[in-house]
Amino acid sequence: MPLPKNCNVGCLALRTNWLRIKIINLLIIKYLHLKMKDDKVKPKKYLGQHFLTEKRIAERIVNLLQLSDSYTRVLEIGPGMGILTEFLLQKTAFKTVVIDIDKESIAYLEKHFPMLENQTIFGDFLELNLQKTFGEQTLALIGNLPYNISSQILFKLLENRQQIPEAVFMLQKEVAERLAAAPRNKEYGILSVLLQAYYEIQYAFTVEAGSFNPPPKVRSGVIRLRRNEVEKLACDEVLFQKIVKTGFNQRRKTLRNALKSLQLPESMKDSPFLNQRAEELSVADFVRLTQLYEGKV
Repeated sequence: MPLPKNCNVGCLALRTNWLRIKIINLLIIKYLHLKMKDDKVKPKKYLGQHFLTEKRIAERIVNLLQLSDSYTRVLEIGPGMGILTEFLLQKTAFKTVVIDIDKESIAYLEKHFPMLENQTIFGDFLELNLQKTFGEQTLALIGNLPYNISSQILFKLLENRQQIPEAVFMLQKEVAERLAAAPRNKEYGILSVLLQAYYEIQYAFTVEAGSFNPPPKVRSGVIRLRRNEVEKLACDEVLFQKIVKTGFNQRRKTLRNALKSLQLPESMKDSPFLNQRAEELSVADFVRLTQLYEGKV
């Protein structure tokens, strides 16, 4: 506030008051900034938390959910500070529920997203009984999964596949690529076969480490899983999983050697599948191999 040339005592007092107000306003702004900073959830290393910070990426992830006519609820796993939640709540085709093992995150979400009233679950997704919590309702899953438990979450998805027609996950890029990999590819593995038996899997896009707080040491990949039309495999499904896991546990060996511990029946020892490695067989091939073991063909 510049002083006029003929400034008197009253003018000086006015300027003093103006400066005082300006200083008070600056202090208020600084206080609010610190208050907002303190209000944030600190990522916890022991929980494997890396919070996504770019909203354009969050919106892109949420928009991958496209089968909302197949479910009425979406369960977000590990929402953190709600960067995905914000866009999920804008969708009217379904109701959003969130689950987090971090009590601080749950408190933050309940404070900043009033629309989540009675839709937050403080707990471990791996221990959540989906049928007891949601009854017979179908639901989609979405989340930025902690790298250290992503495989466990995917196996839980597999166990509850009849209730989950769609899922969108962000996880370590190498894991995401493995899930979507085709046969005769070094990325193709146990989860590739088991999940592709029941889901169509699309690798959507890659997210760089700089898009997270704190930045992880690796890049992330976003995948979409959609239930296919297979209600039940044309073989013993428990045996199918056992053969797949056993075959890939020694993936460099031919299946004739890798499956020795299963004591293969004589009737299947001439099968050409046994001269191949596990990574060379498609889902249909593994189903056929299981049928041969059962003596059904």
